[in-house]
Amino acid sequence: MDIEISVTITAPDGTAHTDRIAAFSKGIEAAGDIGLSIEEGKAVLLGIQRKVVAAQCEAFCIKRARCTCCDRKLRGKGRRQIRYRTVFGDIAVESPRFYSCQCHNGPAKTFSPLNELLPDHIAPELLWLETKWASLVSFGVTTDLLKDVLPIDMRLNPDTIRRHLGRVATRMEAELSDERYSFIETSPHQRAQLPNPEGQITVGIDGGYVRSRDAGQSHFEVTVGKSIPTDRPSRYLGLVQSHDDRPKRRLHEVLKDQGWQENQPVTFMTDGGDTVINMARHMAPASEHILDWFHITMRITVMQQYVKGLAHHNPAEAEAIARLLRQIKGFLWNGNLHNGQAAIEDLVIDLEVVETDYASIKALRKAASEFETYIANNALMIPNYAERRRYGERVSTGFVESTVNTVVGKRFGKRQQMRWSKRGAHLMLQTRTRALDGTLRAKFEQWHPALKPSSETEMAA
Repeated sequence: MDIEISVTITAPDGTAHTDRIAAFSKGIEAAGDIGLSIEEGKAVLLGIQRKVVAAQCEAFCIKRARCTCCDRKLRGKGRRQIRYRTVFGDIAVESPRFYSCQCHNGPAKTFSPLNELLPDHIAPELLWLETKWASLVSFGVTTDLLKDVLPIDMRLNPDTIRRHLGRVATRMEAELSDERYSFIETSPHQRAQLPNPEGQITVGIDGGYVRSRDAGQSHFEVTVGKSIPTDRPSRYLGLVQSHDDRPKRRLHEVLKDQGWQENQPVTFMTDGGDTVINMARHMAPASEHILDWFHITMRITVMQQYVKGLAHHNPAEAEAIARLLRQIKGFLWNGNLHNGQAAIEDLVIDLEVVETDYASIKALRKAASEFETYIANNALMIPNYAERRRYGERVSTGFVESTVNTVVGKRFGKRQQMRWSKRGAHLMLQTRTRALDGTLRAKFEQWHPALKPSSETEMAA
């Protein structure tokens, strides 16, 4: 069976050209013969793309070959070939250069129309694909994936994709507004006039660590978060606080993108760290700051593990301490902070007077002392967790723990043996969070409106 594929392009002046793209001879005896193979499909796509890009660029250059003011034909200076990278292959395009018209004083004596039309020499959609996949998997895997499924130039390498991702993230950073101390812009009277909000928003913020490439530092902390509205898609947040100078602005933009209004309650759940608390402070008028129950129980669990070891040396003391830990957990769970702090103080005193040859007794005493300080510092953020649970409200940022694993662990993890600079990790977090919550494409469509599906395209699909 012989198959021939051709394409017909009609120029703006009405002239039509038909060109042969590819010809195949296909069998019908085996499953592998049915349909186009990957390589045949790549050849067809590349052939069509060459004709379409060449025709479009030629039409644009013909249009710009005349002065936009006096319609005089411009004098040519020469031409050269440029390489335009597209989703369906790299295309060599003839790029003419013209002398500027004398009827006006331009910034340069000559200009190239294609340099204005294609300043980056890469198609926005290919840049989107590279950024999305490189945000989710390694640069090397992204390179191999693109080459496997698309007619991409074999010279494409991971360093090129890394630079392209950095360019996209840098553009996002340039669009972010300046930092502010407070983002509350309305008065109580103005907020009373706003329509009723659609439920509350819960924001969980936590931190993780990635390996550092800087000398003298093995790891540094990154901050990630997740904003969960009642009736809208969730959004991710990521940044390196020691590098970023606009953390509050970044969180504010996430909330605004989700349709937040200033009379809408926001619950911020954190681990009690100063950096994450300051990030959420003065963000929303109707806000509530809660200490994550997970981090309380995590510290209690660590002490319980030490107590199990103590039981092999001093069973009676270990049983008393274990009972005291259960009481502390119950007091804090029910929001009884007064009795809870008194029980923690008793725990610290009891551990100081225990006489034992248990090797980890010093670690247990240190854990108890740090827990006492931790609860005292975050006392104002401890609610009645039991009551919140009864009303179906969140008491733990378990969803943020999974976010740390999703955003950080699966792309910055030790298994990939990658070391990061603070700037590199920060830029990667900007594109990765958008790729994970599905808003990266919308950002590219904002930059390049032509990427939005037209009604004709949707009808054809």
